[in-house]
Amino acid sequence: MRPKEFDSDAIAEAAMRVFWLRGYSGASIQHLVEGTGLGRGSLYNAFGSKLGLYEFALRRYYQLTAPNISILSEEGSVRDIVRKLLMKIVSEELNDIESMGCMVANASLELARHDQDIANLVAQNFTRMERALKELIKRGQEIGEISAEKNPGALARFFVSTIQGIRVLGKGSAKEERAERLEDIVDIAISAL
Repeated sequence: MRPKEFDSDAIAEAAMRVFWLRGYSGASIQHLVEGTGLGRGSLYNAFGSKLGLYEFALRRYYQLTAPNISILSEEGSVRDIVRKLLMKIVSEELNDIESMGCMVANASLELARHDQDIANLVAQNFTRMERALKELIKRGQEIGEISAEKNPGALARFFVSTIQGIRVLGKGSAKEERAERLEDIVDIAISAL
């Protein structure tokens, strides 16, 4: 298969799956060849390297997480909207049978401290969520649902860290108590508003 002939979205999603299941370090070129269906030569011609394919997949992940961002622009109670987002994250964790988690969180922990390009992509993902949360919180302040004394930027960062905390605890909690623990986090986080 020549590089120009492949479906880039399908390749990105196949590569994401390989990296999610194995991590960057655990994903060999052979795993990526098998997972994407690209030959080694096509993979190198199209992406330059394993890291190039990882960056490509991480950029695609940015597009796939847009629905989480769009929740924050919905009409209604700010608290209800934030709860809806957090419960969506909880649901994703509870239904993540293969323990793949969030690709951005995985990239943050595995590669961001070693590679500036990956760190920048991680930061773009976190910043996009933070901005959307900040705008929602400001809206809540304008309508009087949230105290004007609260710092919307700090609250937005708190919720981004809460989302990542849910992702981590979703993997590190005993299965029988996971739902209760994650829902407790949501309840406490909402009380910060």
